[in-house]
Amino acid sequence: MGAPLASPYVRYRFTWLAYAMLAYFAYTQATLGPLIPFLRDELDLNYTISGLHLSAFAVGMVLAGALGNRFAQRWGRSRVFWGGGAGMAAGAILFILGHHPALTITSALIMGLPGTLVMIMVQAALSDRHGAHRAIALTESNVGAALSAGLAPLMVGLMQRIGIGWRGALVSGALAWVLLTSVFHSEPIPRNTTSADNPPSPPPNDPHVAERLPATYWAYWLVVFLSVSVEWCVVFWGADFLETDVGLSKVNASSLISVFFVAMVIGRFTGSRLSRLMPLGTLLLLALSIAIAGFLPFWLAPAAVINIVGLFFAGLGIANLFPLTLSAASSIVTPAQADIASSRITLAAGMAILISPQLLGALADKIDIKNAYGIAALFLIVAIVAVLCANRLAFRDQARQNRPNQETHHA
Repeated sequence: MGAPLASPYVRYRFTWLAYAMLAYFAYTQATLGPLIPFLRDELDLNYTISGLHLSAFAVGMVLAGALGNRFAQRWGRSRVFWGGGAGMAAGAILFILGHHPALTITSALIMGLPGTLVMIMVQAALSDRHGAHRAIALTESNVGAALSAGLAPLMVGLMQRIGIGWRGALVSGALAWVLLTSVFHSEPIPRNTTSADNPPSPPPNDPHVAERLPATYWAYWLVVFLSVSVEWCVVFWGADFLETDVGLSKVNASSLISVFFVAMVIGRFTGSRLSRLMPLGTLLLLALSIAIAGFLPFWLAPAAVINIVGLFFAGLGIANLFPLTLSAASSIVTPAQADIASSRITLAAGMAILISPQLLGALADKIDIKNAYGIAALFLIVAIVAVLCANRLAFRDQARQNRPNQETHHA
């Protein structure tokens, strides 16, 4: 427990802008999964080609993560912030106009790259603007993003139901960006500043030592890859699974994926409070147990109601896997390793989004989507083994750290 903050948390005009822009990014990103069943029918796509849309978005995320800092240094945060939002809206419009998979896949890439630049700028600027209160700002912004992501499948279903069509959901996101730009265009974006009383950490004497992350970290890294893989397999292919295997209509299947996002929001609220009472390793095992207990009926139940209930509990468990694992991995590295540790965790998440849904789609073309979903169940089982190994390694590391202190005390 850290010391309580002396000053209250204040939400500035920029704070609300940042929350809204991150919500805009999350909403646009989350529309890809629910609209895929409609796009598949319209363009006569197989699962493999359909999965390339999310892969293209993920490639854009990887590129943004590698180049975002350079863009900000060259053009400044404000241009990257607003330009990223404009680029994502432009990609959405191109997606709407595209009537060939080459065009829609390219549009997904265009959405992913500038959209992720917005996310990077939001997180960095919120941290600089709120300083010691950055944890509150970042937590609130991600809760808002989860809520807006849950709205996406509802909008896809609603637009299809009232006759506008799934494209209306993407148009709504682009219009939200236009509204935000018109209201906040003059709002300054906080800059990255380094003060004399907060200088950057000096580089380690041996950079190779700083890059040598412990085995415990890599065990948690694997959990990140596996958990993000399962999350995005559900997000991207869940609506298609509910339609083709469970038997729901396209509209209902797309709308009911919002159950997963609602559960994610509830799960993160609950997990943030339980983390004050329980060890991270124990919480991770609890979250994985809930995720598996929900995923199995979502995947195997013979009745749609049970499938949806399973989807809800899967979301409750999956919600906390990434934040809890990130916290656990960050707690075992030295300050000199913070940057490389964060980079490698981001790489795990990006690889998961890029590879796993596409792998599931390719398997679905060969063995049908229900059998292909077995890979997500396998990921969860391997994740439990990885958490058990990581917890054991973390306990061993802690015992080694305590031993010299005990010897010094006895001496």
